[in-house]
Amino acid sequence: MAAAGPTRSRRLALGLGHLLTLAVLALACEACKEMTFRVPSELPAEKFIGRVNLKDCLKSANLIHPSDPDFQVFEDGSVYTTKPVVLSSRQRNFIIWLFNTETQEERALSVHLENPVEVLNEERPRTETVLRRAKRRWAPIPCSMMENSLGPFPLFLQQIQSDTAQNYTIYYSIRGPGVDREPLNLFYVERDTGNLFCTGRVDREQYESFELTAFATTPDGYTPEYPLPLLIKIEDENDNYPIFTQSTYSFTVLENSPVGSSVGEVCATDKDEPGTMHTKLRYSILEQLPSPPTLFTMHPTTGVITTTSSQLDRELIDKYQLKIKVQDMDGQYFGLQTTATCVITLGDVNDNLPTFTRTAYVTSVEENTVNEEILRLTVQDKDLVNSPNWRANYTILKGNENGNFKIVTDPKTNEGILCVVKPLDYEERHEVTLQIGVVNEAPYTREATSRSPMSTATVTVTVRNQDEGPECVPPTQTVRIQENAPVGTRHNGYKAYDPETRNSNGIRYRKLSDPRGWVTVHEESGSITIFRTLDREAETVRNGIYNITVLALDADGRSCTGTLGIILEDVNDNGPFIPKQTVVICKATMSSAEIVAVDPDEPVNGPPFDFSLESSDSEVRRMWRLTRINDTAARLSYQNDPSFGTYVVPIRVTDRLGLSSVTSLNVVVCDCITESDCTVRSGERSGYAEARLGPWAILAILLGIALLFCILFTLVCSVSQASEHQKVIPDDLAQQNLIVSNTEAPGDDKVYSTNGFTTQTVGASGQAALGTLGSGVRGGGQEAIEMVKGGQQTVDACRGAGYHHHTMDPCRGGHVEVDNYRYMYSEWHNFTQPRLGEKVQLCREDDNQMFAPDYVLTYNYEGRGSAAGSVGCCSDQQEEEGLEFLDHLEPKFRTLAEVCAKR
Repeated sequence: MAAAGPTRSRRLALGLGHLLTLAVLALACEACKEMTFRVPSELPAEKFIGRVNLKDCLKSANLIHPSDPDFQVFEDGSVYTTKPVVLSSRQRNFIIWLFNTETQEERALSVHLENPVEVLNEERPRTETVLRRAKRRWAPIPCSMMENSLGPFPLFLQQIQSDTAQNYTIYYSIRGPGVDREPLNLFYVERDTGNLFCTGRVDREQYESFELTAFATTPDGYTPEYPLPLLIKIEDENDNYPIFTQSTYSFTVLENSPVGSSVGEVCATDKDEPGTMHTKLRYSILEQLPSPPTLFTMHPTTGVITTTSSQLDRELIDKYQLKIKVQDMDGQYFGLQTTATCVITLGDVNDNLPTFTRTAYVTSVEENTVNEEILRLTVQDKDLVNSPNWRANYTILKGNENGNFKIVTDPKTNEGILCVVKPLDYEERHEVTLQIGVVNEAPYTREATSRSPMSTATVTVTVRNQDEGPECVPPTQTVRIQENAPVGTRHNGYKAYDPETRNSNGIRYRKLSDPRGWVTVHEESGSITIFRTLDREAETVRNGIYNITVLALDADGRSCTGTLGIILEDVNDNGPFIPKQTVVICKATMSSAEIVAVDPDEPVNGPPFDFSLESSDSEVRRMWRLTRINDTAARLSYQNDPSFGTYVVPIRVTDRLGLSSVTSLNVVVCDCITESDCTVRSGERSGYAEARLGPWAILAILLGIALLFCILFTLVCSVSQASEHQKVIPDDLAQQNLIVSNTEAPGDDKVYSTNGFTTQTVGASGQAALGTLGSGVRGGGQEAIEMVKGGQQTVDACRGAGYHHHTMDPCRGGHVEVDNYRYMYSEWHNFTQPRLGEKVQLCREDDNQMFAPDYVLTYNYEGRGSAAGSVGCCSDQQEEEGLEFLDHLEPKFRTLAEVCAKR
């Protein structure tokens, strides 16, 4: 009994411990749902059983531990067997413990494994049945099945029941995909029991789930329940291998790239269910060729390949090949895997300097040689051929201060070509030493190096002597000679040199150019002798220098050409004079004129000038007076009131050294407004009287033409208006000589005919018939009259009532513009007479080409028996006015007359 006490106590404590464990388990699993999986009675190792929702139980779990070591649980909730498992008594249970090591939280999730056959055993007591009925069974019941299940088929999935079966006989049926829609007959339900079965295996990649609808009906068709949505989810099985997007990847990375440089990224896909271990891929490198050292690594989850060494050298190995692998199940040894090939090419950088194959070169060139290749320099470079890292740039560092040499790169061979671009002189230097450097087009990448980034070489160029001709150095030489020097005077001339001897021995000279033939050139010495008198003021002398061209020849006939500039020293051999020998004094506006003198000599022999009257005639001295303005100009004014005419006034001008000359000045005293007016008229007519009458005569002609136009236009208009009994001519037209015209040029109502004449038509309201002189243009009973020469000038007359009046502009319309814009009266008469007769004849016809009852008769009978009345636009004048009024016009009209005279 004593021994039984401790045993009983131990059992009691053990029982209490079990109860405590169950209580803790109950509390821990309060928030976690139980999971039931229907599996075969025998499970192989590494078999996928199902997936539990760990997040609903403990979202922040970072430690997952199953209570049964025969099973393994992954982060996504996938449950796998670790070894073959046989279900005892057709079921097996275990717990999945979830921990959060930071918050010390702990949860437990119960997992039940059942054999589907056990559900079919209706003989078992209700208390032993795993499927427990809820109070309300007719509700959506979650259901799942494994893809590619091996059966046995038909495979029981679950039982649907309705509580109404307690009161009615219930028949069960289902519809939807997998039943009466594709895939047909995959699922069925027993009518009486509600047991749901699957008839074959299902591929999840083809059908992820099936949405069925269950019905509960009585035999007579009554439906006591609503249709029940029933979702059958197909659980994924790891039956698809991950596949790389490419069988071979190609990447490029620069050599000498730092550690961690990205090379490229590979990618693989998996058709299994996303977000599960079946699609959780892990990448790795299986093999590298050439073999180690290992230079690359691959990120296990992203597939990014990076470098692990900075010693990638393209010049040693320019390409690597990697064998890469991708495996699902996060790289678990039982996960499915696939391999691919990755080729990595090393890109070139300029990490190798070009190096001369020789450090010293020797070559030679003949003097005076230009644009000739004298040497080729070669370099070695290990970088990629024909790339900027390989192509060389050559530079002459020393010895080319005079620019005699140039070096360029041969693009094919990468050699440096040394050329002479400026001739060398053997007499100056027998030998030239050049230092040449070379670099690549691309900059050198290795900064930390003891070597200089530039390779150099020395080139010694020997200059070979050449027998040269004479040299004209400098090309332009000068000599000073005083103008007017005696003929035969000898002076130094042009000197050329022999570059070999540096003297002029043996050189002969010849004159090539001497514009005025003033000098001769001595053949042996090159000196010059004056052959004719030198004149500094000659046209061929520019800025006091007279140039001749000299040819120098040696004994072998080689030559050079030089210019000898003879600087002519000025001599006071020209007296000042007045270049403008005719001056005009407009008596109405001025009483004097300015005269200006010039002196061809140098300023030292020129102004200030002295002006004086050179005449023995006392009348000249009494009438004219000279007043000095400045060093070169004076003012000539009259002292008494002279009459109009031309006067000769001799004036002596003396320079500062006393040399003088007399200029006979023609002074024209003119009644003019401007000097140009008198000058034009004096040029057209001889004599001052004719010049004075010029503008008045022109005005008289212009006004006469205006009056003639008025008569002609009135003649035409009066006859045309006879039938209408309307007065066309304004009353004031005959009362004035010039009428204001408000058109200076053709207005908007001008039209241009095809024959080049300008036509102006009259509006219909005027009802005036105007004749077109010489054009024959008619338009709707209206005609236009024009005076034209080249389509430039029009005259508007005989306008109807209600129009503003137009007359001839005395400067533009008063005469017809011909070549010199003037017509003589006879020319105008010959032009208008035949045309006027033609127009008057047309006035005899009406619109129907019938003779009018009244028409204009011959001019000799005008006003006799004509119902149209007088045709003279100036008939109201009592008598012909004279032209005396032209002598009393205001100054403005004088200016107008001047403008007309210019035209």
